[in-house]
Amino acid sequence: MLASMGRHVAWILLAALAVAGCGGGSSSNGEAKKPAAQVVADAKKAALAASSVHVTGAGSDNGQPLKLDLTIGRSGAKGHIVESGASFDLVRVGDTVYVKGDDAFLKKFAGAAAATLFHDRWLKGSINDAQLGALAPLTDLGQFFGGVLDQHGVLTNKGETTRHGAKVVEIRDSTQGGSLFVAATGDPYPVALAGGGQQGDVEFADWNVDAEIAAPKNAVDLRALGKRG
Repeated sequence: MLASMGRHVAWILLAALAVAGCGGGSSSNGEAKKPAAQVVADAKKAALAASSVHVTGAGSDNGQPLKLDLTIGRSGAKGHIVESGASFDLVRVGDTVYVKGDDAFLKKFAGAAAATLFHDRWLKGSINDAQLGALAPLTDLGQFFGGVLDQHGVLTNKGETTRHGAKVVEIRDSTQGGSLFVAATGDPYPVALAGGGQQGDVEFADWNVDAEIAAPKNAVDLRALGKRG
């Protein structure tokens, strides 16, 4: 029941990023003088070396509003996602994914009976299952940043500029439109991927802040329910 939601949310991750709280320091890290492809590679390397990041954002997919609030760490992920007024909480610990949807979400993706049966309940299953697998790119640092930074067209390094008061390097995608902004000081974390074919804005903050990600208690095991059927 989550595959469709996963596909919707995947757009916002690939369409637009805007980041706050990047690496510290005031001296240039040299990214402004590097080839565009090298800047992107450096940004990906820095992101993958991070222990955690907080991602928030909003946008739309085919006119449907989307909101995203996720913390992604090495031990898993947690957060809240809203699509067209239907929302769900999400936790991943290892290969196990936990989801708690509101009644609108349950009705939309599993029917009215599910909204009654699983009202205010956590559901759990394996990230390797077909349905829950759609959430993998949202809950794994490698898949997340690989999806965000590996898909682009012809790139040009536009040099150093300022975004939200921070020094950044702009990498322009002349094929797909939009720009990737990378921190110009400290570690070259991705700062923003803004514009392009879709409109939206997603922010990153709290790099390397310890994230407590714990499995919800008393979750209903979807795998057990499947065996009963």
